[in-house]
Amino acid sequence: MTKKVKFSLILSIVIMVMTITVTIRTTGVTLDNPIKDMTATIVNEVDPFEITYVYNEKLPSTADPVVLEEGINGLDFTYDGLNYTHLSDKKNQVVEVGTGKEGEYKGTLTGYGPDCPGCSVVGNVSCLTKNNTRHSLITDGIYYNDDVYGNVRILAADNTLFPCGTIIKVNNGYLTEFYGVVLDTGSTMRNAWKQGKVWIDLAFSSQKVALTAGATSKNTKFSVQRWGW
Repeated sequence: MTKKVKFSLILSIVIMVMTITVTIRTTGVTLDNPIKDMTATIVNEVDPFEITYVYNEKLPSTADPVVLEEGINGLDFTYDGLNYTHLSDKKNQVVEVGTGKEGEYKGTLTGYGPDCPGCSVVGNVSCLTKNNTRHSLITDGIYYNDDVYGNVRILAADNTLFPCGTIIKVNNGYLTEFYGVVLDTGSTMRNAWKQGKVWIDLAFSSQKVALTAGATSKNTKFSVQRWGW
């Protein structure tokens, strides 16, 4: 009679004439034993995924690589060194690497709210989103959902240095390191850059919260991850 052994990840299976010794975990695959009068070894073999690199000049050479697609190992079961059962295909990992200009800066970080002096009464930021829509800090909030980086904080900066849509990793030594997107600007930021100084504003729900949230720092590290949209 044909013996059947169910398994998902097999470390080793030794099949004897009347005795089956198995080291297994959760069942998942049915395997027929075609041999009745000899010992055989069945093991799993992992087919490791490879990494494919995509180069993008809109990403600074100093930016963190971005994983566009996660890699998945393939899995085969072999019988005495011969391919016996193919369980799953491998999927190569795709990583995006920047080749653009460097994006490391140090400067001042402050906070602002939609009710700040000179701000839009409806909370609209100065930049259009990637989809050419207007974002309001009042009705849409202080986060923006980026296609690659997910929910990121909204930043105001000089747009001649940091174009609309620029993604920046911010570390001011007080707040937890975070990612932001440049969607706004202001005269303070523009005047600072005219003097060769970097000044960025972090959006908050109100001016009162902005002044007490711990954003202000004159020694903030700004690491550009993507230039513009």
